[in-house]
Amino acid sequence: MTAAGSPSRVIIEADGGSRGNPGPAAYGALVRDADSGKVIVERAGRLGIASNNVAEYHSLIAGLELVAEYAPGASVEVRMDSKLVIEQMAGRWKVKHPDMRPLALRARPLAPADTTWTWVPREQNAAADALVNAVLDGQRPEGITFPGTILDHPPDATLAAPTEPATDLAAGRPAAEPVDTAPQPAPHDPLIGWRTPDQGVPTTLVLLRHGVTPSTEAQLFSGTGGSDPGLTPAGQEQAARAAAWLDRRRDVTAVVTSPLRRARETATVAADRLGLEMAVDDGLTELAFGAWDGLTLAQVRAGWPEDLLHWFADEQKSPPGGESLAALAARVGSALERLLATHAGETVLIVSHVTPIKAVVRRALDAPAHVVHRMNVAPGSLTVVQWWPDGVTALRTFSHVPD
Repeated sequence: MTAAGSPSRVIIEADGGSRGNPGPAAYGALVRDADSGKVIVERAGRLGIASNNVAEYHSLIAGLELVAEYAPGASVEVRMDSKLVIEQMAGRWKVKHPDMRPLALRARPLAPADTTWTWVPREQNAAADALVNAVLDGQRPEGITFPGTILDHPPDATLAAPTEPATDLAAGRPAAEPVDTAPQPAPHDPLIGWRTPDQGVPTTLVLLRHGVTPSTEAQLFSGTGGSDPGLTPAGQEQAARAAAWLDRRRDVTAVVTSPLRRARETATVAADRLGLEMAVDDGLTELAFGAWDGLTLAQVRAGWPEDLLHWFADEQKSPPGGESLAALAARVGSALERLLATHAGETVLIVSHVTPIKAVVRRALDAPAHVVHRMNVAPGSLTVVQWWPDGVTALRTFSHVPD
């Protein structure tokens, strides 16, 4: 049942784009009253560095969230020029890419069971495409707006009946999932060696993993909610060497740390050496390992073999009573956005833990979820990442252990 005053039928028009694929990306989505053609609400935003397909999935999620808020109970038709997203959401194609799976899982429960999935040619998705480019070009603010009239977008382009795509079909199914090869607007060259002063001053994040603790030396799972161990003498020495390395840089302007004891002890050594105050951000804390905390990998494998396999394979899975990698990535991402906004153009020391540091590196590289299990971040090591104002990122140093 629709809410009072809410339309009974709506159309979502959604699109995402990446200038570089991957490159600076954005999404745009609008909800249109299917009977009057009037735009009810629209939303657009930046995504940092992402691929076209990732941006398109984000646009779908944005559109479905708008319907839930502004047209609850309405029947829904989704119109997108991404054949991949439409076919995957309709259940006709499998979601194979690891970057797409969590986004598809997030979108599915938002879509009503009777949602109609319609592919349209790019020219018939002009309104959503315009939102994406307006955000990327800085011509409109991010977030939600209420156009309130069909005149804001050309109705002939968006409401025309979709035409059937020209596809190579065999037995009613595509031979392979397509790759979006449509030409994209020319981006700023993302190669770091080609960065120019007009592209702004990057924010430099120096990520320091805390020194060793008794749990580190015993190779135990040690996360938020566990015993919260402090540094060993060897860990204090690692913190001192890292602080000396940072002092030689002479460019750090702020120190931010996880609230866990081992991170605060490491950060205190660095802050004292640099003569800086130390701030605490709860978003930088380690993953909560739940029932696995304080155990070795061998013990976890013996006690929870299925759960462990699922945890390695799916970022949405969490240890019993713990936190998923997807949840950690979300809170670390929020902390990252706060830091980039507060310390734009500065060099910031972030003292944290192995999993949050991996999450920042994964985000900087726009890498799939499984890569976090292929990184080795040493205790007391330093990782340096830079973020430019236009979203371009660079991994400068990874897991450097200073002498």
